Amino acid sequence: MKKKSFYHTLIAMTIAVSAALAGCSSGQDASTSAGQAGGTAEAGQTGGTLVIARLSDANNLDPHFLSQIPSAAIVHHKVYEGLVRMDKESKYVPSLASEWKQLDDLTWEFKLRQGVTFHDGAPFNAEAVKATIARVQDPAVGSSRINMFEAIKEVKVVDEYTVQFLLNYPYAPLLSVLASAEGSIISPKAIEQYGKDLSKHPTGTGPYKFEKWTPGQEVVLVRNDSYYGGTPNLDKVVFKTVPEDTTRLAMVETGEVQVAENLPVTDIDRVQNSPSMQLGRYPGFSVDHIGLNTKKKPFDDVRVRQAIAHAIDKKTIIEGVYNSVGTPAHSSITPAMVGYSPNVKDIPYDVEKAKQLLAEAGYPNGFKAKIALNDNKARISVAEVLQQQMKPIGIDLQLDVMEFGAYIEAASKGETDLFMSGWGNATGDPDYNQANLYHSKAHGAPGNHSFYNNPEVDKLIDEGRREPDAEKRKQIYEKAQQIEMNEAPLIPFRFSENLAAIQKNVQGVWISPAGHIEIDEVTIQ
Repeated sequence: MKKKSFYHTLIAMTIAVSAALAGCSSGQDASTSAGQAGGTAEAGQTGGTLVIARLSDANNLDPHFLSQIPSAAIVHHKVYEGLVRMDKESKYVPSLASEWKQLDDLTWEFKLRQGVTFHDGAPFNAEAVKATIARVQDPAVGSSRINMFEAIKEVKVVDEYTVQFLLNYPYAPLLSVLASAEGSIISPKAIEQYGKDLSKHPTGTGPYKFEKWTPGQEVVLVRNDSYYGGTPNLDKVVFKTVPEDTTRLAMVETGEVQVAENLPVTDIDRVQNSPSMQLGRYPGFSVDHIGLNTKKKPFDDVRVRQAIAHAIDKKTIIEGVYNSVGTPAHSSITPAMVGYSPNVKDIPYDVEKAKQLLAEAGYPNGFKAKIALNDNKARISVAEVLQQQMKPIGIDLQLDVMEFGAYIEAASKGETDLFMSGWGNATGDPDYNQANLYHSKAHGAPGNHSFYNNPEVDKLIDEGRREPDAEKRKQIYEKAQQIEMNEAPLIPFRFSENLAAIQKNVQGVWISPAGHIEIDEVTIQ
């Protein structure tokens, strides 16, 4: 049996309880009907093809270059696996590591599964773990996720099936990183063979093998008959890109696909009243936000950012656009996560205060600006509401709607004025949000698209990841969050949920709080 520190046990318990509470407040009956809690597979059978229709295509299938959920969801727990994983109760459980223990503040030891092979036939062992971490940490590789692994000083091979992680400093989120998609273990043979082309040749140990990727259309995975965990339930899994919301839903109704992700909130009643569909509704770690590029004028002025925050009526947006699915956000850390604090104060809706701040900043008559966003129906509707909410303070807001991949590229390069996006936490740990969204080291591709830079916040984030005591860590993040909310590089406006339409003959599908569709237990009647 694995040994864990009291701190990590506490994290797991806290996330589990929080997630359960979030489920109760966000339609638990619907979630249960769709198998979120592990809908039994007794009525189904193994085999068959699961086709999943989704809004956006992947932009990269290399774990060390993941920048969005549509990519991570394809490979995580399917093609690739990590040393540990997070289960339905948000607890860390064995995956490629059979057990682990923390030897001291700076040393973790992992015992690895034996008899596991990668899809290309290479053996999984301690050297494979070492090679994977060395790759993501190599500056020449240029991984956008390198910051997640900076605490690791060395991966020491003790023997063929034992590794030790030697840390530069105590690092509380280590298990969460190793359980994330970015923590996937890659075939050393594939690393050497494909290099930076690994995105086109994903090679892991998971239950499904990569078959093909037709950009803009679909990604196809096939069953791994040599999987150490037993024969996977499905023969094939197809992730089909279908940008049109109505088309995705119609495809579920006709049986052309079995699951439609990114279900618009306006279609909830249609799914619930359908004889052929069931609603999947799952609590998440995700927050929707409006960002401001602090490198550009006038958004480099905190008064301008605060003015925009004061002019946004979050309640109206959630009720009018999201059909009251989700709740107003006052932080980038959700109630389902460790580190959440109800004490963090939001910038309240106050149009007169917004006008006053703009005048003080030298913009009494406002200005023109563009807000960049991807072609998501709900986000377009939110942007249209924002246009109206900005008019009373003199801001002429224009919409710049683009395909998701193009949007990510533009935001990463700092080419936006304002932008609308969301952040789906991949680990359940607050460090993932804080380090990627607000730390100055994360400018651009890692996630800090506002190019925010505050040395005090950087220091707090660094302290938070080093602090082993859960309560002290929460206090550190509470302080950081309040500074972030006051300075408004991001304006969180909704704690969201993950919605899907699922055929009634499909059992066992669920969406993790990180936003990844999970298919381990799926059966099709």
